[in-house]
Amino acid sequence: MSKDYYDILGVERDATPEAIKKAYRRRAMKVHPDVAPDDAEAAEKFKELSEAYEVLSDPNKRAVFDRGGDPMSQGGAGFSGFGGGFPGGFDFTNLVDAMFGTASSRGPRSRVRQGQDALVRLRLELFEAVFGATKPVKVQTAVVCPKCAGKGGEPGSEPVNCGTCDGSGEVSQIQRSFFGDVRTTQACPTCRGYGTIIPNPCTECSGEGRVRTTRTLQVKVPAGVSTGIRIHLEAQGEVGPGGGPAGDLYVELVVDEHDTFRRDGDNLEMVVKLPMTAAALGTTVDVATLEAEWPDSPVEDRSVAVEVPAGTQSGTRIALKGKGVPRLRGGGRGDLGVTLLVQTPTKLDDKQRELLRQLAEERDETRAEAIAAKGHKGVFGKISEWFS
Repeated sequence: MSKDYYDILGVERDATPEAIKKAYRRRAMKVHPDVAPDDAEAAEKFKELSEAYEVLSDPNKRAVFDRGGDPMSQGGAGFSGFGGGFPGGFDFTNLVDAMFGTASSRGPRSRVRQGQDALVRLRLELFEAVFGATKPVKVQTAVVCPKCAGKGGEPGSEPVNCGTCDGSGEVSQIQRSFFGDVRTTQACPTCRGYGTIIPNPCTECSGEGRVRTTRTLQVKVPAGVSTGIRIHLEAQGEVGPGGGPAGDLYVELVVDEHDTFRRDGDNLEMVVKLPMTAAALGTTVDVATLEAEWPDSPVEDRSVAVEVPAGTQSGTRIALKGKGVPRLRGGGRGDLGVTLLVQTPTKLDDKQRELLRQLAEERDETRAEAIAAKGHKGVFGKISEWFS
């Protein structure tokens, strides 16, 4: 044969179909008559390039060419003229597909499609987030239509082929262009590309195959969660059109603030007010734990005795091991931090004032002394940090 289609496209003889398509696309952009209007041979070059692509992109024609035969004699006479179209079986939609990567045919699309994911938020008390809970969640979503079971038609009726596209879901138009007769394909406007028409749409869902409703789900919240964590419930989202598979449901958790406890990672923090005399002499303080708000907790875990040593200063933090938040990933629990806030009496009677004066004289504490502590937050820093 006089023509070497591999040489025209600039590819090796063992080139893959993808390499052939890329080579054609690259060269077509250089020799196209609209791109190279000053080249008198542009039309002929583009015709030759397109012929090479037609042969090498077709496995049967390529096999004939590789054996030394004439591929253009197999079922067609090839190009009869650049301006008069491509009577040799070359569809212009294939050329567009090669150049721009678009599909030349879609076919009828299914009425059944995947549903969308859904997101809801669930508020939790602190003890529910710490110890876990099972909570009801209301979800407004789409479910399969109970009347038509997702088919979209009235019971007993069936979809019929679209008369406009004859069930293909597509309609074609032929227009004259520089290349000759150009065929374009688009979704059928009558059936919207489905290929069928529902003559008697379901009165419950208007032919969509799904209806909106409110469902209540029981969501199990694991112990140790925090605000922002999402629980993934597979196939609990919206049912798709035509009764298609449901999407997923994501439950985003929001933990309310507590009046007594503040969470810091896996630790719980609280402040206990302590009289000045108790801090000086030492004492034992019974502190209610977060378990006191959890109905399922053992009675003995609902409070803990905190030993306050004599001379305790305001801002001292006592850590109670294993009384904090269960670790969401891994075993064990954090700590319960008890910060002691020593209170100075503000209202004293004459007898109390005299007793304190005597104590101050006995301890030689009648005059204050200012001491600068560098690099130390001090009591006020600790207390301010806790309240922030």
